[in-house]
Parts: sequence; C-alpha cells; structure tokens
Amino acid sequence: MNINSSIANRLSDLKDKIKNARDSFLGYPVSKDFDYSPLYDFLKYPINNLGDPFENSTYKVHTHEIEREVVNFFAKLFRANPNDYWGYVTNGGSESNLYGLYIAREMYPKAMVYYSESTHYSVKKNIHLLNIPSIVIRSQENGEIDYDDLEETLKFNRHKPAIVLATHGTTMKEAKDDVSEIKKILKKLAIQDHYIHCDGALSGTFGAFAEPQTPFDFVDGADSISISGHKFIGSPIPAGVIITKRSLRDRVSKGISYIGSLDTTITGSRNGHSPLFLWYAIQQLGVEGLKVRYKYSLDVAKYCKKELQRIGIEAWSNPGSITVVFPKVTDHLKNKWQLATEDDVTHIICMPNVTKDQIDLFVEDIKTEMESAPLKEELSYY
Repeated sequence: MNINSSIANRLSDLKDKIKNARDSFLGYPVSKDFDYSPLYDFLKYPINNLGDPFENSTYKVHTHEIEREVVNFFAKLFRANPNDYWGYVTNGGSESNLYGLYIAREMYPKAMVYYSESTHYSVKKNIHLLNIPSIVIRSQENGEIDYDDLEETLKFNRHKPAIVLATHGTTMKEAKDDVSEIKKILKKLAIQDHYIHCDGALSGTFGAFAEPQTPFDFVDGADSISISGHKFIGSPIPAGVIITKRSLRDRVSKGISYIGSLDTTITGSRNGHSPLFLWYAIQQLGVEGLKVRYKYSLDVAKYCKKELQRIGIEAWSNPGSITVVFPKVTDHLKNKWQLATEDDVTHIICMPNVTKDQIDLFVEDIKTEMESAPLKEELSYY
C-alpha cells in the first residue's frame, strides 16, 4: 500500500520519538525486550475474543483456544484448584482488579472493602465505579499493609462481609501483602463472609519463585489474582490476566444469544491479539525462562542498590524485589530517565531489559549532579 510523503514523514517522526523514549526509561514496570515478529501476519485479521474463552461462540475469528492455554498456565502457577478455576485475558491490571472486585460485590452486596494506602490508584476508581463502601488501611514504612490497623478496623465492622484487596508488589516500593496473614486475621475475628483479591500486576508473574516468597496465591487464601502481561513478560499492547474460581464466575455469567456465548467478562469485544502475544512468550520462556528473567532482574537490582549506596545515596529495596527505592531526584534526572516519583521517593524498576551499563550511566548522572551542586541541600538524595 502506497502512502503519501506527509503521512510517511509523520509516521517516521513518531517512530523515532517512541524509540528514543523506549530506550531511556528506568522508572516504569514495562518490559521491552520482546520480538513478536513471527506474529505480525495475525495483524491482518479482525481477531475479537468476545464472550467467554471457555465457551463456544458464533463468531469464529478469535484466539479462545490460545487464551485458555494462557489462563491454564497462570492458574497452575498460582496453585488454583485444577477442578475449579477460570479466567480471561483483560486489557490490563485495572480491568483485572475491577473484575475481582465485581465478583466480590456480587457475592457480598453489603460488604466493606479494605485496601492499603499503597494500593494502585485503579482500585479506588474501581470501588467508586462499583459503588462499594471502603476503608483505607495504613501502610507500613516499607509499603506493606499494616496488619494491626487492618485487624483493628475489621473489628469495628465484624457484622459486615469483608472484601480485602491485597497487593503483591506495590506501585512505588514493590511491597508484598501477606495473603495468609490476612486470612488468619479474618479467621481470628470469625468473619466468615469474606473475599480476598490479590493484585499481582508486576510481581505476581514471578511470585511463585521469588526469593524470599510471600504468600499470595490460591492455596494461601486468595479468591482471585490479577497480573499484567505487558509488565514482566512484555507485550506491544497492554494486557492483563485475571484468574478466579469457576464457581465464583458462575455467579455473574449470563447467556447471550447474539454471540452464542456467556457474558462473563467486563467488556463485550476483547482484543484477541494480546492472548496470542502472551501465549507466544509463554511458549518461548516457560516457567524456567521466567525464573531466569527474575534472577537476572534481581541481580541488576542488587547491583543498582550497591552502586547508589557507594556514592552515598540511601537506596533500599524490599526482600525479593526488583525495585530500588531512593530519595527523589531532580526534575532533570526524572525527565531524562522517566522515573516515577511519589512524595519524597523515586524508584528504578530493574526489568529484564535493564542492564548494568544503564545503571552505571544513571549513577554517573547523579554523581555529576552531586559534584556540580552549589549546595548539597539542593539535592534531596543527600
């Protein structure tokens, strides 16, 4: 297909801009070391995974079979009951969290939601959309939920069903809430009507073999778990996966004759290419490949922390985390390296594509600023 020169120039400029931006970010949990070129031919087709991936559909231009394999992979990784699990590939972590909360609300319409102040911003939005009352729980210094505050808050509402939103890898500090500890608190208070959703957007993908491991899966007490596909694995299109129990999904399913399938997902039409990307990555990597990616990222994170500490920066990380936390940097460095900053904290997330050479360049930039600053007080990371 021929395109005129103005369009070609516009596309060329856009591609250069995106490429340059891609090559210089360290602060966001997005993997960019992927090659899906063997799948490019599939972009010629209107792949729409409408309906339930585990049910037949009148529309046949879909990747439901591939999607089921993706769900099966993560269900096994999260130790779901082989006879009672279900899931689908979503548009991202926000939709996955919305689905977990949606099922919880349908089970317990009069419930109260509890989530920590370190929880991802999408959760508050989702709670508002679903119109569920909620209470924010304090976080510990490391970003993990404060279990004492959770227990004390639950005591005041023991007469209500409880929906607890646990996070396996918080946004800024990659802290991990202990699902088994949350389960113990609910049992101690005899709150029998409860639901635990675990948001594992980044860390859930490698949570099963993290060092050390924090309880987060179905055996530990979760009723649903969400992850993001474009983060640790990597994808050109944002994607997520939600895994829950089939017995819980049945509470919200409705038959739709128009598509010849069940209406069990948040959106009607769903992107059918994302499951294909994730499936391809899983086939290439497998569990062992994910372990290798995690161990590499962990090694780079340890190196990053050591190098920052070497020049006097108070860098730290949670156990088993690939996120390195330190005092906020200047706007110049934040913009150059695309670093996420919240309050007085900045972080680097050592994704599988981050190299020690990149860390060296970043550390050198900080060192240069420190040496050229007229007054040390001007830099918060002193």
